Amino acid sequence: MKQELKNFGEIELSRKVLQALREMGFEEPSPIQAQTIPLTLEGHDVIGQAQTGTGKTAAFGIPTVEKMAEKFHKVQALILTPTRELAIQTAEELNKIGKFKRVRTLPIYGGQAIDRQIRSLKRGVHAVVGTPGRLLDHLNRGTLDLTNVQTLVLDEADEMLDMGFIDDIENIIRQIPDGRQTLLFSATMPAPIEKLSRRYMQHPQRITITKENLTVPLIDQLYYETREKFEGLCRVLDVEETGKLIIFCRTKRAVDDLTASLDARGYSAGGLHGDLSQIQRDRVMKRFREGRIDILIATDVAARGIDIDDITHVINYDIPQDHESYVHRIGRTGRAGRKGVAMTFIEPKEYRQLRLIMKLAHTKIQRKELPTASDMLERQKDLVQERLIKTLQQNHYDDYHEIISDVAAEGFDMVDIAAAALKLSLEGFKDEKSDNNGFGDTGGAPGMVRLFLNIGRSQKIRPADIVRAIADEADIPGATIGVINIYDKFTFVEVPEDVAERVMNTMHRNTVKGYKVNVEPARKR
Repeated sequence: MKQELKNFGEIELSRKVLQALREMGFEEPSPIQAQTIPLTLEGHDVIGQAQTGTGKTAAFGIPTVEKMAEKFHKVQALILTPTRELAIQTAEELNKIGKFKRVRTLPIYGGQAIDRQIRSLKRGVHAVVGTPGRLLDHLNRGTLDLTNVQTLVLDEADEMLDMGFIDDIENIIRQIPDGRQTLLFSATMPAPIEKLSRRYMQHPQRITITKENLTVPLIDQLYYETREKFEGLCRVLDVEETGKLIIFCRTKRAVDDLTASLDARGYSAGGLHGDLSQIQRDRVMKRFREGRIDILIATDVAARGIDIDDITHVINYDIPQDHESYVHRIGRTGRAGRKGVAMTFIEPKEYRQLRLIMKLAHTKIQRKELPTASDMLERQKDLVQERLIKTLQQNHYDDYHEIISDVAAEGFDMVDIAAAALKLSLEGFKDEKSDNNGFGDTGGAPGMVRLFLNIGRSQKIRPADIVRAIADEADIPGATIGVINIYDKFTFVEVPEDVAERVMNTMHRNTVKGYKVNVEPARKR
C-alpha cells in the first residue's frame, strides 16, 4: 500500500493539498518553495528573486490555495503575469493544487473571447490569473470584483516592467483593499520594481534563489520527441550500447509502472522511490551496483545520494520540472573523466519546457530520431557477431567439429554451413515444405504472406495509403511491403512472412482513411 504524504518536507499542509501534491508527483519542496511557503503561510509579504523554472509557481500557489476558503466562491487571490502563455500555465498548476479543495482558478488574457471569461466570473472562481491589459478591461466593465482579494501575486515583475505594464499594475493594485498579502517574484530587481515594492508592500521578507550552471562537458545530450514514450524507450534500449543506466520518472507510481512494463519486456530493471523501506532500497542498490540489474528507475528525491561512477546513460523518461533538476539528473553520468549520455523523452506539448531548460541551463540538447526497424535489425546482427567471436575466442566447441566435418563432406560450402548453424541456433528448425508458418498457402511470393483487407477503390484507397498504414502501425520499412492489388471492395497485399503476424495483429480492426479494416490471410489464387 502506498504511503500518504504527511508533510511537504518540513511544511505542514492540509490533507487535501497534500493529496493534490502527491498526485502531481511532488515529494519534497524545491529551495524556493521551502523558503517561500512558510513565510507566506505566516502572513508575511515576500519578495522572491528567482528565474522561471525554479518552482516558484508552486511556491506561491501552494500557500495561496492552502489559505483559501473553498466554500466562499469569490475572487480571493489575484496573480498578475506578463503573457497569456504564463497565465494559462499558472492557472493550470493552481487548479491541480486546488483539485481536492475544489478551488477554481480562471486565466484571463487578451485574444480569448471576453464573454466567455465574463460567464466564468459570474459562476464564481476563487482565483484569477491574468495579464494586466485584460484585467483592466474587466475592471473597467465592472465584471471583475477585487474587494475580497486577500493575496496579490506579481509574477515575473521585471518582464511586466519591460512590456510597459507598470502603470496598469499600479492601477490594478489601487483597486485591491488594504490589508492584503503581496508576493512579488522577479528574476532581476531594477529600480522601478524596488520602488513598487516599497510603495505597496509591508515589511517584505526577501528570498534569493541563484540558478546553477551546467558543468558537464563530457555528456552527450539528446532528446526524442514521441507520443509513444514506452515503445520509443524500448527501441533505444535495444539499439544503444549501454552499461548501467538510470531512468528518471516524475512520480512514484510512474516508477512502479515503468519497472513492471520493462520487466515484462525482459529488461532487468529495479525501481527506487520514497515508499520503499530502507531494506528494500538497499537491496535494489546492491543489485544495481553488482550488475544484476542494468536499469535503475527512480524519482528525483529517491536518487539523491546515489554515488556510482560507471553510469553510462541517464534517461529522462519524464521531462524534469525545471533546469536545476535537469542538471542534477544528468550529472550522474559522465563522471571520473568518462563520457556519458543524457537522453530526454518528450511529448510534442513539452517542447516549450525543453526549450526553457536549454535556455536556463545554457546548454544545447540535440534532437534525434528514434531507431527504425532496420536499425534494430542491424544492431541484432552486430550482437550475434559479437557473441560468435566471443564463442570462437573461448575455444570450447570441439564436440561440434565432427558434425561440421560430416556436413562439409556432403559438399556444402563452409560459409553456408556456418550461416545455417546460426539460423538454427537463433530461430529453431522450420520445415518450410510443411507450410508450418500457420498461414497456409496464401499465394504470395516466396518468403511473403498475402493478406486480404476488406477495403478498396470504393473507399478511395490508394497503394500509398496501404503502405503508410502498415509501415506506421506495424513499424516495418515501407520498402519491404510487396505487391498490392486494389479491387473495388477489397485489397490484397503481400508482407514479409516474419512480420505477417505483427501486421495482422496491428492492422485488424484498425482504420485506414477512417474505415475500419478486417485483415486475414488470403486464400491461394
